[in-house]
Amino acid sequence: MALKQTTDSNFQQDVIDSGSITIVDFWAPWCGPCKQLMPVFEATATENEAIDFVKINIEENPETPTKFGVRGIPTLIMFKDGEAIDAKSGFMPQADLQSWINEKA
Repeated sequence: MALKQTTDSNFQQDVIDSGSITIVDFWAPWCGPCKQLMPVFEATATENEAIDFVKINIEENPETPTKFGVRGIPTLIMFKDGEAIDAKSGFMPQADLQSWINEKA
């Protein structure tokens, strides 16, 4: 699946009930490291077609990051079978992101 945007109201459907491994990028437009991570996240999404890659803007959607304890951004949370199984915060190069996916997914 390609990269997808979600919202507080669609998060349950897009992530929790999706039935696939999903990596969610919690970000905000003013966040420098979030902007750095964006092309890395998008490139990694194209190389991992079996995994869903979802972005959620925390300014427009404050409920979901609060629910999952997001304290800093960018934060990536990996979901499997509707459960958050791991999280990473801050910018990471594509090789590190791919290693994390290979290890956890």
